[in-house]
Amino acid sequence: MSASEIVTLGCRLNMAESERIAAILNGSADKTVVVNSCAVTQEAVRQTRRAIRRLRRSHPDARLLVTGCAADIEGEQIAAMPEVDGLVANAAKLEPRAWSAGDAPRLAPQPAARARTRAFVPVQNGCDHSCTFCVIPQGRGASRSLPVDDIVRIVADHLDQGAPEIVLTGVDVTSWGHDLPDAPALGVLVRALLDACPGLARLRLSSIDGAEIDPLLEDMAAHEPRFMPHLHLSLQSGDDMILKRMKRRHSRADAIRLVERLKNRRPELAVGADLIAGFPTETDDMHANNLSIISACDIVHGHVFPFSPRPGTPAARMPQVDPVRVKARAAEMRGAVAVQRRQWLDGLVGSTQTVLAERDGTGHAENFAPVRLPAGMAQGETARLRITERDEGLLVGEAA
Repeated sequence: MSASEIVTLGCRLNMAESERIAAILNGSADKTVVVNSCAVTQEAVRQTRRAIRRLRRSHPDARLLVTGCAADIEGEQIAAMPEVDGLVANAAKLEPRAWSAGDAPRLAPQPAARARTRAFVPVQNGCDHSCTFCVIPQGRGASRSLPVDDIVRIVADHLDQGAPEIVLTGVDVTSWGHDLPDAPALGVLVRALLDACPGLARLRLSSIDGAEIDPLLEDMAAHEPRFMPHLHLSLQSGDDMILKRMKRRHSRADAIRLVERLKNRRPELAVGADLIAGFPTETDDMHANNLSIISACDIVHGHVFPFSPRPGTPAARMPQVDPVRVKARAAEMRGAVAVQRRQWLDGLVGSTQTVLAERDGTGHAENFAPVRLPAGMAQGETARLRITERDEGLLVGEAA
């Protein structure tokens, strides 16, 4: 019997690893349920605890195991929950023996299920940086890269199984290669993948650090048609003093210049960003700078997080902003992203977009705009659609 359920919280790397965990558990006689947890914010830890309680209620007789960052960073507290039968260390969660009960039959890893739309391929794990707000290095360790040949084999396997789109993911994707011989940059990997896999028609990256974008990667993002015109940047703030206190490696001007360069060369490129509202010591003027980076960088895919102090981080010891004000600032920033996004979607009405069909009658264009599909498109199918209107947050497409 395969695992009854795997609940995944957090990043795309966790999503990719959950697919591997499901493959490992395939064929196990144990009734096992898994929470692949996240600890990036206090809310993520609360969601992990809620998922554990829900799974125990719905699977009272199952073996309930917890892995992921919360299992390492909040391990003592998670292990003390009466619903939890055990923890699997983050570093060991892709090893079959880590999931074997003492009296369980031997587990054999099986191929992951065929991806109907996009396959997430972890190319890197861990992080060597020390952003003052982040606990993820405590849960993921130092940066470790998968060699090019291994990644090419994994991508080729997904393509053979029919995955129409590949997303390269990791904790700090743009640091890929720093620990490999000759320290290749991420652009080398992307070029090698596109050259080795001519059937790879749609390639994306998960959230990346603009400070680490190498010239080759930037060049491909600007002109390579199989590299989707969509980048999600780990900006975190639009204020220079806050960026310094976060120990980020870019300035506000660096971020704006990067986006300007890319959009000058590829105007259709859509920009996403991670942004934190209410970082410690943030004044009204600093918040205004944070708010204005949304329009300055034309951010249309925004992930806004209210600051959440994580125990053991330098930011948790800094003077905190009142939580009510943090929440209000986050809401204001989300509103600004929503305005920017609506304007962008409205600007796509009348255009023709190549759309990958996904679930529930919707899909995504190459720029990651969400599109309602015409009747008859099957999941995994790609088609050119004419955009006729915007209906709330969705574009409406019809056969071109």
